[in-house]
Amino acid sequence: MNHLITDPHFGTPGERHRQAYTPGDDFYELLIEGHRGLSDADSELMNARLVLLLANHIGDLRVLREAIAAARSGIAKAPEAAA
Repeated sequence: MNHLITDPHFGTPGERHRQAYTPGDDFYELLIEGHRGLSDADSELMNARLVLLLANHIGDLRVLREAIAAARSGIAKAPEAAA
């Protein structure tokens, strides 16, 4: 992985924090709040839309290719359907 940043990289551009701060926790709270009150189907739809919005924002196919490979890494291959 040459282009994908996998170290914690959350924050607001231009802001510096003098004490221990966990902007990753803030993102997690935003994500959970975004799902609050949604059905499972609507939650899955929101996740899919979020992935596409963020992929569009990133735009760099090298980064997206590496992110897909990293996300898929360690996930067991689904059994193939019987022919």
